[in-house]
Amino acid sequence: MRIISIMNRVLKELFRDKRTLALMFLAPVLILLLLSFIFNSNSTTDVDIATVSMPSNISANLDNTKHVSVTKYNTKEAAKRALKDDKVDAIIQQKGSNYNLTYANTDSTKTTVVKMAFKNAMTNTTIETLKSKLTVASTALAKVQSQMPNASSSMAQKKQTTVKPKITNHYVYGDSNTGFFDKILPILMGFFVFFFVFLISGMALLKERTSGTLDRLLATPVKRYEIVFGYMASYGILAVIQTIIIVMVTVWLLGIQVVGNIFYVILINLVLALVALAFGILISTFANSEFQMMQFIPILVIPQIFFSGIIPLDSMAGWVKDISYIIPIKYSGDAATRVIMQGGGLSSLGSDFGVLFIFLIILTILNVVGLKRYRKV
Repeated sequence: MRIISIMNRVLKELFRDKRTLALMFLAPVLILLLLSFIFNSNSTTDVDIATVSMPSNISANLDNTKHVSVTKYNTKEAAKRALKDDKVDAIIQQKGSNYNLTYANTDSTKTTVVKMAFKNAMTNTTIETLKSKLTVASTALAKVQSQMPNASSSMAQKKQTTVKPKITNHYVYGDSNTGFFDKILPILMGFFVFFFVFLISGMALLKERTSGTLDRLLATPVKRYEIVFGYMASYGILAVIQTIIIVMVTVWLLGIQVVGNIFYVILINLVLALVALAFGILISTFANSEFQMMQFIPILVIPQIFFSGIIPLDSMAGWVKDISYIIPIKYSGDAATRVIMQGGGLSSLGSDFGVLFIFLIILTILNVVGLKRYRKV
């Protein structure tokens, strides 16, 4: 009976907590639906290939390949500029009987698709050429046989040698061993920075509030923005240390190749950590306990990873793709990827930094306004 009494009491408390019920029953359904939209609309990989001095038949076979788009360039320099500007994923150039393939290689999946598309185009071109030669040879043989019956045996003994073309692969980033993990590592780095700073800052301020420390502080003449900035500065120091540790471990322990300046990578993730800090403080004002703070993670934090760039956004449905524009991790992931894989400088990161600072300013203002509800005087 005591067990049943305890069970009844716990169930009554749970059923009174509408937020817990919603997160237990509705959150998994929403996340599963979201994942369904994401993965079902992202079943293919599209690639853009630049060609220089390529035979028309090979270019035509490449262009006829599904999910492959071919753009012809007059010079290798123009194609390289397109590759650097992320307009194409690879360059194919013919030199004599040989072919040089240059891959951006920032996405190993696209590199694999380009290799397969070129191999299939070469195979189809070879088959078409052989068919054409066979037709010509058959016509000539029939003509000779009609004139010289004994000539067929001598012609059959003749062998034609075909020179096999040499294919040389070049990689702008990494090498042939670069995999999908190398692509998502800059994004995962930002996600872990965001997640742990969000969690620690939210829990810390929640503890201050539930213990009564925040109420006593708000009872003093100290201004609300001073409280917010004070908390952000103190936890910001910890966020700086944590960010540096995560970046250093990612770069040196995991061996990721950084084409650009590693200082920019630290700076990007530091700004993201400040955004996560302000976001965690804001969300903590809506929670009455650590358990309720944890309840926000499946709804507000975990889905962000699906829109951060780990799953390519290009082939998603329009409305699904639009959600990514309100995700801070997307901008930090784009900026970090540009620095790590393309060697981008500060000038190329301006828009991403600008959006992250807008997030930081808006969240800070909301934190100052949000503390008003707890002021007793």
